[in-house]
Amino acid sequence: MKLWYQSYVDYENGAEYWDMLGPHLDAVSAQDTQVDIRGITPFDSYAHPLVEFRCAREMICNAIRAEREGYDAFIVGHFQDAGLYEARSVVDIPVIGLGEATMLWCCQMGQRLGIVTINPRFIPWFHHQIGKYGLRERVSGVHAMTFEPGQILGAYGDADKAAEVKRLFEEQGRPLVAAGTDVLIPGGGIPMLLFSQFHDHQIDGAPVVNGIPIAVKMAEMAVGLKRLTGQGVSRVGDYTKAPDHIIEEFLTHPKGL
Repeated sequence: MKLWYQSYVDYENGAEYWDMLGPHLDAVSAQDTQVDIRGITPFDSYAHPLVEFRCAREMICNAIRAEREGYDAFIVGHFQDAGLYEARSVVDIPVIGLGEATMLWCCQMGQRLGIVTINPRFIPWFHHQIGKYGLRERVSGVHAMTFEPGQILGAYGDADKAAEVKRLFEEQGRPLVAAGTDVLIPGGGIPMLLFSQFHDHQIDGAPVVNGIPIAVKMAEMAVGLKRLTGQGVSRVGDYTKAPDHIIEEFLTHPKGL
């Protein structure tokens, strides 16, 4: 099985992150699964919907490329899941979103979920995601630290900085737990991977969930189920398949100033 893992960080700007991500993906995937990391340049360095939109377009193009290159599934390794529905509408291989997969799995771990994102500008985006996934009654709150995406990369390979990010995360997570949250989710692949070094990470009894293994396992399961049943996403509604000529138009006609 071949999985394309789409990071929204490139190796040039996130080498220490990629160097930790690769072994982590190998460790959490099945023995016969190959996971290839691909990045986006310019990488997602600023918390803003416009950056998400730009990266989403490149991600969708890469999902098409992955299918054409024979990959069995495509993982959006970015919690905001920008472009997820659109990607599912242009390829027939499973497309798994880190944010969606994590939230849905955590609904089996507890009744009320809380998210701590890295920047307050992501909070409205997360509420849109929560509504789209039908989880408004399950997600009890979204809190935020105050990092730009690229800043947390500095905590990789630096134990003191990693401990500080963990402290700031727990500072935001603890009030959510006190208010009744059962499960805490770091709102991003970068903090998820950073916290993966803290085995059985909890805040006052509430697990802090690393969604990266969840996304990988969901991709493996989606491939296995498709092979078993022949079924993929519905082709009515949100995932209606775009005609081939529309896909080619999308691939070949970006316009700038």
